[in-house]
Amino acid sequence: MFRSVVLRCFFRLPIKHLKNECFLQIPETGKDYSKLFWSTRRRISVSSISFKKRKSSEEKAIENQGKRVIRYSPKAGSEVVGIWRNMTVQEIADVLKKNVDHVYKALEFADKNSDTIYRKDTVIHNPQIIRDVVKISGCRFKIVARPDEEVEKEENKDAVPAPPAPPERLRPRPPVVCVMGHVDHGKTTLLDALRDTSVVDTEFGGITQHIGAFEVKLPSGEKVTFLDTPGHAAFTAMRSRGAHATDVVVLVVAADDGVMEQTLESVRMARQADVPILVAINKIDKPGVNIEKTMRSLAQHGLVCEALGGDVQAVAISALKRLHLDTLVEALILQAQLMDLKADPGGYVEGVVIEAFVDPRTGKQATVLVQRGTLRKGCVIVAGNGWAKVRVLQDSAGVGLQEAPPATPARVLGWREMPAAGDRVLEVDSEKRANEVMKWRHNQRMKEKQESDLEAISIKESEHQAKYKQMLAQKRAIGRFRTRPDGPRQKMIQHDDHPTLSVLVKGDVDGSVEAILDILETYDEHDRVKLELVNYGVGQVTPNDIEVAQAFKAIIYAFNVECPPALSVEAKNSGVTIKRHNVIYKLVDDVKEELNARIPVTQDEELLGEANVLQEFQVSEGKKKVPVAGCRCVKGSLVRNALYRVIRAQEVVFEGKLASMKHLKDEVTTIKRDMECGLRFEDPAFSVQPGDTVICYKMVDVSGKTNWDPGF
Repeated sequence: MFRSVVLRCFFRLPIKHLKNECFLQIPETGKDYSKLFWSTRRRISVSSISFKKRKSSEEKAIENQGKRVIRYSPKAGSEVVGIWRNMTVQEIADVLKKNVDHVYKALEFADKNSDTIYRKDTVIHNPQIIRDVVKISGCRFKIVARPDEEVEKEENKDAVPAPPAPPERLRPRPPVVCVMGHVDHGKTTLLDALRDTSVVDTEFGGITQHIGAFEVKLPSGEKVTFLDTPGHAAFTAMRSRGAHATDVVVLVVAADDGVMEQTLESVRMARQADVPILVAINKIDKPGVNIEKTMRSLAQHGLVCEALGGDVQAVAISALKRLHLDTLVEALILQAQLMDLKADPGGYVEGVVIEAFVDPRTGKQATVLVQRGTLRKGCVIVAGNGWAKVRVLQDSAGVGLQEAPPATPARVLGWREMPAAGDRVLEVDSEKRANEVMKWRHNQRMKEKQESDLEAISIKESEHQAKYKQMLAQKRAIGRFRTRPDGPRQKMIQHDDHPTLSVLVKGDVDGSVEAILDILETYDEHDRVKLELVNYGVGQVTPNDIEVAQAFKAIIYAFNVECPPALSVEAKNSGVTIKRHNVIYKLVDDVKEELNARIPVTQDEELLGEANVLQEFQVSEGKKKVPVAGCRCVKGSLVRNALYRVIRAQEVVFEGKLASMKHLKDEVTTIKRDMECGLRFEDPAFSVQPGDTVICYKMVDVSGKTNWDPGF
């Protein structure tokens, strides 16, 4: 019995390998088995090698120092060779770095069922035979391109501008004048006076929020194309487009305000576009204006007028009273004559998209300023991501045009896909060519997106590799002990409880949407409330917009566009909020209010009163003595249900509530200033000392407010 127990325990030891000399040899004769067990030739170690710590490479090097270390050669056949389709026998031999006879012998096994007589130049069409030959040769393979096969470069199928026209084909053209300046300095009023209209009366908020292009016929019979740009700080991109598409910049400066922020920005943009500047000092009809002071202010910023010895023309006008407008027109005509503006009216059309929008009745439209060639009905043009076969040409007043020569703004109808403001317009031969250009540009955008995605993937992969190597090093350091997981397995889709404001923007024109998106991009407080742009577009609110807003719980901001009544009812039933605005800064204020409403409410202390401890009393309550603080209120008032803090030697010794508040012998709820009272705190073990200060306060909810500054 003792023998069987010993053997059973012996074989249950956690040892993987035992030599024969370690086994017990117990004779049949009766002896003391315990002595015999411990008298074997070699003692058995009972430590488990399953839990031995792995040695690092440095520890192994130290241990093997001075010893003979066996180093094994790498596995045979580990070399990877490249193969391709339709290889010859000689090419297989070359990649294997063996002679042709070796390949012949390998083919006897790889192609047993074929009667093909192989020679050096025999082409093997079956790729499986090529793979088998490589395997028989003890190598691995990878599929590669044929070495002598040149990679075909993708042909550039994009539309490009035509080379400059020869001088004999150039003809005189009207000048393009861009009116720029600070907001509310009278730019639109000046243009209304020049073309005898009242556009300023129809603008929301009294400010221009679109870029306008129209042709004006002067009393002298000459034509001038004017671009009216917004002066508000939110429309920087519009002003930049106007400066780069013009010949002359008219800088409108109000005589009463002088040089302002957007005035300087307009000057900088005009200099970047390398176009001459003509200054119009407006509002001279107001009393007390100083024209010379305005000129000196301009001179301080490098714009020296002729009256001060410079080379910049400055004309004092009053757009409202229509004073000295003829002088301004003469200065414009003189500047255009000095520039000798010419263009080629023949050949393919080139131009720029000034503005793009969606009309509820006629569909997609774009205002195009023709810079070269003559735009006619039936022309096929491409611009950015859109193309069109011109169906209708109109001027700024909606009157139909037969053609649009250079320097003429025209409203184009017939767009398959709407372009973006600022896109280059180019004419192509046919609709087939337009589709080819669109396909090529789409592929280029996809390539750019893939490159950016690949960069993001590489960053994520490097982060994962660093985390994995750290975990692997930690696991190797502790040996074969299994590490416990840090916690439950994380879900693939994490639920985000961070406050978020999702918005969907719809605008009347592409430029307005661009300005709104530029403003939203300046938001930098995502750690408090995330601002997410779900979608944006040009045109009226559609059922698809309501579905997207419902899925993302987003607010739809409709800027200068209407929402059909049926969709308004559907949005209300779906719980989707649609907010309409026609002034951009009011829309931004609304976004700020929504952000403020989503900032978590914090609690803050509101001081109610303060009292000084005069003396502590012991008051009998039943059979117990409880401490009561005799106090005098010195500031504000003490409230029974408020919170209290006792300060002694500038240290807080108690925080909590009251159990009782008495004045004389009556229980009261409030103690006013300069009144004495007895305060008993909830903690009966706490005792006050004369000179302690008692602070009475309450916690109030404080709504957060965003610090986002959009720049205006």
